[in-house]
Amino acid sequence: MSYPDTKETIDLIKKLVTIPSPTGNTFEVITYVEKFLRELQVDTYRNRKGGLIATLPGTDSSKHRMLTAHVDTLGAMVKEIKPSGRLKIDLIGGFKYNSIEGEYCQIETSSGRKYSGTILMHQTSVHVYKDAGKAERNQENMEVRIDEVVKSAEDVRKLGIEVGDFVSFSPRVEITPSGFIKSRHLDDKASVALLLQLIKHLKTNEISLPYTTHFLISNNEEIGYGGNSNITPETVEYLAVDMGAMGDGQSTDEYTVSICVKDASGPYHYGLRKHLVKLAQENNIEYKLDIYPYYGSDASAAIRSGHDIVHGLIGPGIDSSHAFERTHQSSIENTGKLLHHYVLSEISS
Repeated sequence: MSYPDTKETIDLIKKLVTIPSPTGNTFEVITYVEKFLRELQVDTYRNRKGGLIATLPGTDSSKHRMLTAHVDTLGAMVKEIKPSGRLKIDLIGGFKYNSIEGEYCQIETSSGRKYSGTILMHQTSVHVYKDAGKAERNQENMEVRIDEVVKSAEDVRKLGIEVGDFVSFSPRVEITPSGFIKSRHLDDKASVALLLQLIKHLKTNEISLPYTTHFLISNNEEIGYGGNSNITPETVEYLAVDMGAMGDGQSTDEYTVSICVKDASGPYHYGLRKHLVKLAQENNIEYKLDIYPYYGSDASAAIRSGHDIVHGLIGPGIDSSHAFERTHQSSIENTGKLLHHYVLSEISS
């Protein structure tokens, strides 16, 4: 059996992570995904929230599936323009200030002008600040140094920068000879690439699906409500494809597909979980079962919003989530294989 090409998927991941898309400012990356799908002659439409829905017809149109991955990422907004000409920021998404210290960034104005900068502690210089290493990494102490000649708030405003402008973080993407993908925003652009490559594989090989299947590229997941709408009444199963979280006490690793059994929202559907495990075992796909203690997905958002669906969550294992993330090509490959077998399988319930 042929599968989506893993190298192509990794190339697509590399492209996607370089397109800035903090939650609230995802038009450019959604447009890129839309163009990718239209070139495959896949029907798409945008919802009012700015997300993108693609649909592949199936033999049975009385029951539908929906798969989702989110293209929005962590980011920030300009909170205040300081008298010094530096910027105070407000975070978008659930992460800590220490994870972005020293990071290159981009400020995009409402008119579309873009400026580079660096996120730094105000007390960075050890030659000036005795307690530079002890100061708290928080909104008061961290700021953006803009790569322009600015000496005052007035100078900054002359550039067109204002409160509410979006700040995105440099991905610093790198593919190593040993097969690792290192980058910010693998959460969840690795999964977006997996879904796009799956659709491409199905279309180019003229593989028919047993059920009409929708693919939602959501754009508000990092703030909790990306995938809780545009679910058709016929949808029976809803599978979120998002990162598997790694750390102490976790079984998820960078080499397998992670199948989530429970997160902060509670257990995922037992029948669908068993179905996914059976598919993995029958097709020699390496997997791990795991519980993510501080996590929610678009599938759990859909359940909370009242949809009568069977919900599940799988994804590649991602190290150092919401910081300097990394996964391995084997995790991408195993996730891609499970997705392939899943969309061709019978509905589990």
